[in-house]
Amino acid sequence: MGFPLQRPRRLRQSETWRRLTRETQLSSDDLVYPLFIVPGARVRHPVESMPGVAQLSVDEAVHEARRVRESGVGAVILFSAPDHKDARASAFLDPNGLVPLAVRAIKASCPQLLVWTDVCLCSATDHGHCGHVLPDGTIDNDSSIETLAQVALNHARAGADAVAPSDMMDGRVLAIRQLLDRSGHANTPIVSYAAKYASSFYGPFREAADSAPAFGDRRSYQMDPANAREALKEVALDLEEGADLVMVKPAGPYLDVIRRVREAVTVPVVAYQVSGEFSLIKAASQRGWIDERAAALETLTAIKRAGADLIISYFAPDVRRWQHS
Repeated sequence: MGFPLQRPRRLRQSETWRRLTRETQLSSDDLVYPLFIVPGARVRHPVESMPGVAQLSVDEAVHEARRVRESGVGAVILFSAPDHKDARASAFLDPNGLVPLAVRAIKASCPQLLVWTDVCLCSATDHGHCGHVLPDGTIDNDSSIETLAQVALNHARAGADAVAPSDMMDGRVLAIRQLLDRSGHANTPIVSYAAKYASSFYGPFREAADSAPAFGDRRSYQMDPANAREALKEVALDLEEGADLVMVKPAGPYLDVIRRVREAVTVPVVAYQVSGEFSLIKAASQRGWIDERAAALETLTAIKRAGADLIISYFAPDVRRWQHS
């Protein structure tokens, strides 16, 4: 046997060669950072299950937004956990509620930072579900989307750069698009959680957003983890209804779905590296089992390689520093 003519290692022999020939480029420009807004002032309450993440009052969220922008990240997405909860999520219908206040404050302080808002009802309902609950315990789709559209309009009027419905009710993108258009907000994009799975990886988020369901689960509206073709159907429907970007959530366990969606559409594809994915890396790192930086960058690169244009991640502010250290 002679020496091999093809030697792929030639292009891997130094860091300079590896950078030059790298197929997938991960940048802080690709990332969106979640912020959790709570009532009060000077509140920075650590989320126990998500090391480094905190619930923030509006003033503290402004400080965090500045830090995020300085890290090179171009967008944040806002969630909130109001004190008042009732069956109709009335706290989210207040035009001066937590999210509208935070949108105005962040945009005033960081006008160059894009502010997305999550549009759902779960953290403002006393039952913790993403829609209105009927007496028999089922979720009423059509009345829920009317409320969701009003919530989205409140966010748009406050100056949100995009609204992101995450409830998985049928028809909610169309309801939001029509109300925004009628109300003078035709230029507000919709980032649809188009393929959101009923995942076991959401646990830490429910502590951060105070949004655990009081009974049952969300499997009647979030997607079955076994289904991939259904994701393409959901994505197609949301695009027909006016979505500008589509999302797959979670990211890591659904790389195949991200790839299939990327191949099926021409709009930007967003993937959400969710709380459970983040906390698993954090917990293993704290025990010395893995290298946090290496594992986070590897997983984010894998999500990008699968086809995501943008990634929502709790690691977002660290990426540029890690890549240059």
